[in-house]
Amino acid sequence: MKLGVAGLWHLGSVTAACMAGAGVQVVGFDPDEARVSRLSKGFAPLHEPGLDELIVAKSAAGQLRFTSAATDLADVDALWVTFDTPVTADDDADPQWVIDQTARVMKHLRPGVLIIVSSQLPVGSVRKLRELRGGGPVVCVPENLRLGKGIETFTKPDRIIVGVDTPEDRVAAEAVLGTITSRLEFMSIESAEMTKHAINAFLATSVTFINELATICEKVGADASEVERGLKTEVRIGPRAYLRAGAAFAGGTLARDVRFLRLRGAELGLKTHLFDAVEISNREHAQWARRKILELTPKLSGATIAILGLTYKSDTDTLRGSPSLEAAKWLAAQGAIVRVFDPLITSPPEGFGERLNLCGSMNDALTGASVIWLAVESPAFLALAAADALSVAAPSPAILDPAGAMAKALSGRTDLRYFAVGRSR
Repeated sequence: MKLGVAGLWHLGSVTAACMAGAGVQVVGFDPDEARVSRLSKGFAPLHEPGLDELIVAKSAAGQLRFTSAATDLADVDALWVTFDTPVTADDDADPQWVIDQTARVMKHLRPGVLIIVSSQLPVGSVRKLRELRGGGPVVCVPENLRLGKGIETFTKPDRIIVGVDTPEDRVAAEAVLGTITSRLEFMSIESAEMTKHAINAFLATSVTFINELATICEKVGADASEVERGLKTEVRIGPRAYLRAGAAFAGGTLARDVRFLRLRGAELGLKTHLFDAVEISNREHAQWARRKILELTPKLSGATIAILGLTYKSDTDTLRGSPSLEAAKWLAAQGAIVRVFDPLITSPPEGFGERLNLCGSMNDALTGASVIWLAVESPAFLALAAADALSVAAPSPAILDPAGAMAKALSGRTDLRYFAVGRSR
């Protein structure tokens, strides 16, 4: 089998490398020549543990190659559409861009070639692509990767949702997806699209629920981590529920599906009060660190603030939707001296000014800081628990740790003030 993968951002580069790892002959396509050039040299478009090494190994073995010429897809037996859906800072997505790119690529395929669509698109998009093609199998396989755990979630899925129209489509899809797992959940195309929206909207709702609850806990003397334990030991909720007080959800993925459902509901004349509220609540909670910094340091001008973590989560170097990056710019605009350290960010992002300092080590970032914000849960920051780690900071610095990742390690310390979401002490 020869598989084409169209669109080589995170989803596409992981899909191409992992399918090559499963023994499939893969050609990865992307119209961005610079991206293709970097992939051909063994560099993924963003950091994902193990991905560069897998790309290098499978390219060297002749099972994986990359191209910016759509004509190179003319002899593939199946095409996996993985274009990244463009999204603005306000989480407004542009699905038409993906549809247009896919339509251009489809012109080069042989008749009857299976097309698998995994790009994050609103319900109804795969049907539109099927109609544009005018014949041949087009199926929906919603993306289910997690940044930082991309290879693991692709190669060891709980199951794969597959939206198909006909028994023939199902057989064609099984031939490709069966190389990954036998746990395939078949349903209609629209149901598969809605399942993706539902999963992300449910996770987003869970995050906003526990965070909103946690802000009340802070005011009434309750501990949100104890409330979380009470929830997860309830048999109707369970230990794996997505309930842990911390930062607002970010990065675009969850927000995009919430927005898709809100917009689709509006188009259909339906009220989506819950999804509207999720977006509003999350936006409000994203200001938690800013509010806490203002409480601790009412006069920001001249204050030194250390931010540990600039990406929106650990094990990735993408800055898309990073709340700490936006907060850093805001703090600098208020006159604060902002010292930032992230082990995966080695050059200042666009918009960094003279009051924004990208430091080469955690020790540099902590120097003189009166407030230290653990914006990302990264093992690189565990050294904060060391006895002398804060020796370069200002006396009795405030530690902001939204998710409480360092709560046990820093418990009982008298040389700092500790704050986490949902804790009143």
